[in-house]
Amino acid sequence: MTGTPPPTQAAAPRPTETPPHSPRATVTPSPATRPTVAPPGATRPTLVPPRAAWSAVIPALHTLTLTDLHGNQAVDFLVYDAHDTATRYSAPDTLHAQGSLFLTTGSVLLSTEHTPLMTVTADEVGRHDTVGGACSKESNTLRYGHHTWSQHACVDNFLAEGARHGLGKRDLVSNVNWFMNVPVEPDGTLGIVDGRSAPGRSLTLRADTDVLVLVSNCPQINNPCNGFEPTAVELTIGAPG
Repeated sequence: MTGTPPPTQAAAPRPTETPPHSPRATVTPSPATRPTVAPPGATRPTLVPPRAAWSAVIPALHTLTLTDLHGNQAVDFLVYDAHDTATRYSAPDTLHAQGSLFLTTGSVLLSTEHTPLMTVTADEVGRHDTVGGACSKESNTLRYGHHTWSQHACVDNFLAEGARHGLGKRDLVSNVNWFMNVPVEPDGTLGIVDGRSAPGRSLTLRADTDVLVLVSNCPQINNPCNGFEPTAVELTIGAPG
């Protein structure tokens, strides 16, 4: 594959927001970064602003490193076979195969065909969520009240970024939430609580085949997944080791 890596982007200024408890609270999304087709070799780090989306086609054996620059920032994540997007991340296959709800070093993200898409090769956090889902206007309204309807959400990011690759709403599936802390009790009770990450912590995935990755740098301000204040993250595509 060929292409020119995009320049590192400076973080967009944060919009002024009414506190989350206000009935007038709204969020203005930061501009999304342009989709990337990774060339052979490594790319310079890309800064993904708060609330923004990002995507890239990552060749087999290349890596993707996600760095939580400020700590406590959730990164919603979807992955597809780059040559056949009908083959995409499957939460049921992945969780059944590894026997755990959480992802960490050694976890393999399996597809709907039970084939490996990406493998976590390094993790400085230790546990990442697979069941919390992506925030949406509908879920925000249900959980936090109708005044949150106009707030930007991860589903909005996935739809906008996916459209650049010919994907639509039917192509959205259960996603991974990197850095997000969703403990699950023995009785099945779960909640969204403060993250386990810290400034500068990262995780690295290896592409086991050519993959298309969609990222939403979560805009949520109504629960602790982003510390009530979304921040930038850094994404770096690396050459095969």
